[in-house]
Amino acid sequence: MQALTTEQIRAVIARGKLRDNIFKAMGIFCLSLALIVIVALIADMVMKGSERFTLDFFLNFASRRATQAGILSAWVGSLLVMLVTALAAVPLGVAAGLYLEEYAKRNWLTNVIEINISNLAAVPSIVYGLLALGIFVYQFGFGQSILSAGLTLALLILPIIIVSTREAIRAIPAMIREGSMAVGATRWQTCRYHIVPYAMPGILTGVIIGLARAIGETAPIITIGALTFIAFLPPAPFMGEPAAGLFDWVFAPFTVMPIQIFNWTSRPDPAFEINAAAAGFVLMAMVLSMNAVAIWLRYKMRKNIKW
Repeated sequence: MQALTTEQIRAVIARGKLRDNIFKAMGIFCLSLALIVIVALIADMVMKGSERFTLDFFLNFASRRATQAGILSAWVGSLLVMLVTALAAVPLGVAAGLYLEEYAKRNWLTNVIEINISNLAAVPSIVYGLLALGIFVYQFGFGQSILSAGLTLALLILPIIIVSTREAIRAIPAMIREGSMAVGATRWQTCRYHIVPYAMPGILTGVIIGLARAIGETAPIITIGALTFIAFLPPAPFMGEPAAGLFDWVFAPFTVMPIQIFNWTSRPDPAFEINAAAAGFVLMAMVLSMNAVAIWLRYKMRKNIKW
């Protein structure tokens, strides 16, 4: 084989650098284009809905008059549904991921479970809505309530939390487990005091991605019977006459932000488009706030971790 001359080697390196620069330029162009589209959409929402960013907009119920309509029942409903979703999905998802990664034996049954979990993450959300309609609404008798909605969305994001938990646990170095067990710790103590705390930043990332997806879902919520027009709030615990119970609010009818936005965009009156733009920006702000809290928690936890 003939050896390459210095000039040929330089030419090969130059061609490689040229390809790298072309690929880098293409990546920057695609990223810039995506950012421009996002900024344009956000700016359009802000400009259209800026006149509705008032206290009354957040404290008023839905109305047939666009100028008097608000999102009180929608944002309260979204927060309550997300609360039920988080309480149902996060402990179960983290526990399932921990079991599959640290305790489950590697056999055909485990492989089948892993494949099904991965496949469930890609199932359309409307399928979860139909499943919840038959099980939670009719079979268990929860009705068209906040509880049914929260459990439906919990099923929707459960595969995401399980997969992200397993990936976060896999990233923990094996020496952490070996060192813990070498000093006499049990498997549970190793998971409780080492594996889960070290993996928590990655677990939080998966949780917040799942909740961010859930808060914007519309199809499964419509399927189980969310109201498109509601002018009351769920009963507060120990309030009213007679006094409501501690958990009466979970069985109350509800609406959420995506449903309210969908309702307004379907109205023929152009004034409702302004309300929809304002509500869309509020929904986006809620998602960004959730992400900000998760990033802050992840930063604090990483600072406290000592390898």
